[in-house]
Amino acid sequence: MSLIVTGAVGIDTIESPAGKADEVIGGSGIYFTAAASYFTTPRIVTAVGDDFPDEFVALFDHFKVDTAGLERRAGSKTFRWHGKYHDDNINERDTLGLELGILLEALPPVPESYADSEFVFLAVTAPENQLALLDKFPKRKLVVMDTIDLYIIQMRERLLDVISRVDGVIINDHEAKLLTGESNMVLAADWICDRGPAFAIIKKGEHGVIMKHRDGWAALPAYPADKVVDPTGAGDSFAGGFMGYLASVGDTSLTSLRRGLAYGTMIASFNIEDFSLGRMKTLTRDEIDRRYAAFAKMMELG
Repeated sequence: MSLIVTGAVGIDTIESPAGKADEVIGGSGIYFTAAASYFTTPRIVTAVGDDFPDEFVALFDHFKVDTAGLERRAGSKTFRWHGKYHDDNINERDTLGLELGILLEALPPVPESYADSEFVFLAVTAPENQLALLDKFPKRKLVVMDTIDLYIIQMRERLLDVISRVDGVIINDHEAKLLTGESNMVLAADWICDRGPAFAIIKKGEHGVIMKHRDGWAALPAYPADKVVDPTGAGDSFAGGFMGYLASVGDTSLTSLRRGLAYGTMIASFNIEDFSLGRMKTLTRDEIDRRYAAFAKMMELG
């Protein structure tokens, strides 16, 4: 079934204990679509500036992304981020530079060909934009959203409006605590589902992920990683793998959601092995399936 994402695409400079990558492609939109492409042909609605390199546009073709909704806007500047991960804790980072650029402008129009999209992921953007996009997809069967600290703090009421209208929420544990006021992630997931969604997924980085669903719970550890180069985009690639799998099977039962969590976890574990999309560009579906099988074996209970 058709899968669409609305999310930022930008230019990143990343520093980690493993080295530095200057002006590489980044943003939730590209990580999500790259991950989802192993299961389906994802669609994207996003805008970049006229400073966005041609070779970055070609990456969407590499991952077979439908780019009818990708606008290269003349006179605008692409979103840029410069981050540095801590030497003693790669899960923590500092933002050294941020240029919002085109993120301060209106989203591009949704192409008519996208109106039949059934699986919708509202990646990080202002709640007003997320609400406006919902009505563009009258055939939607599953809508899942993400958000960040900025919108939780500054646009809380509108964000709660979005949460009340979606089927699922995917956020990290820091954002969940900020949103709900709960330090216990089980209670935080309950709080979110009480506001309307059928499920809430809370990412806990190296400690895995939990999901509260109206039909039950799921909890998975992270895949044991022996190589961590760049955690940037891990959460977005997790979401892409999760949603891509669901769109490929066309099912949203608790069983499928649990399998989607595992596939998302596997793709995120590959993503962190190199800067930007370095590892994703060489990744194959066979590698994903073999790691999935090893992960399932790891969790067998005799």
